[in-house]
Amino acid sequence: MSGIRRNFSADFKAKVALAALKGDKTVSELASQYQVHPYQISHWKQQLVEQASTVFGKTESASNDGNEVKELRAKIGQLTMENDFLSRGLGRLTGPLGKR
Repeated sequence: MSGIRRNFSADFKAKVALAALKGDKTVSELASQYQVHPYQISHWKQQLVEQASTVFGKTESASNDGNEVKELRAKIGQLTMENDFLSRGLGRLTGPLGKR
């Protein structure tokens, strides 16, 4: 063993996982064809099956998340301004509520 860890691109993983899903060849045949361990092919195939629904839903949720982040940042800014305004006003008061 050389001890060198190989990194595979997402395209390569998808290609191998799709070939495994087709079922034309066994996992052992695919492993020898693509020079990867059979367990790795099974793992990539499992990931593809589990995360397939995110492929089609990603664009909607990403845009919704972006809008939600903008709204939350605007709300944070508004609340910060209100807090600063009220703390300055409270500092001007004298008595039990004001600062001493």
